[in-house]
Amino acid sequence: MSTVILVALLVVVAVLAWRIMRQPDTFRIERSLLIDAAPERLFSLVEDFHAWENWSPWAKLDPDAKNAFEGPPAGPGASFSWTGNSKVGAGRMTITESRPAELVRIRLEFLRPMKATNEALFSFRPESGGTRVTWSMSGVNSFMGKAVNLVMDCDRMVGGQFQEGLANLAEQAKRS
Repeated sequence: MSTVILVALLVVVAVLAWRIMRQPDTFRIERSLLIDAAPERLFSLVEDFHAWENWSPWAKLDPDAKNAFEGPPAGPGASFSWTGNSKVGAGRMTITESRPAELVRIRLEFLRPMKATNEALFSFRPESGGTRVTWSMSGVNSFMGKAVNLVMDCDRMVGGQFQEGLANLAEQAKRS
C-alpha cells in the first residue's frame, strides 16, 4: 500500500512540476489611463521618487515603511529603497533612463517577500483630452514565479494596483 501512495505522490509532483515549467518564461503587466494633464506635469510626478508618496498605491499599505533616497533628486541614477510590512516587502527602484515628457524606465529590485529584478516603464503620449500614461512591468519568470502564477492571478492583482496608482496620479496632477 505504501508503494502505491509513494508512486501516486511522485506522479502528482511530476505533473505539478511539468505544469509549472510550461508557464511563460517572461511576463508583462500593463495598464494605461488617459489623464487630463500635460505630459510634462505627469512626467515630473513620476521621475521624482519623492513625489511617489502622494500617488503610489503602495505608500498607503504601510505608512511606517522605512524609505531612503539616494543619488540625484530625479532622473537617471535616482534611487528609492524601502522596507516595510508583508504588504510592501523590501526592495529598491533606480531610474535607468528618462526622456522628458516621454518615458521613465526603472530597474525594480524586490528583496522580499521574493527576490526578483524587473523593469518598470512609464510612457507619456499626448492625445486629444490629455496624456495617455502607460505603466508596465516586465521580467523573467523564475520557477518560483511560475509556481505562484498557477495559484494567483498576478496580472489582475498587480494590474489593479497599477490602475489605482494611475488614478491617484491623475488626482495628484489636478492638485498641484
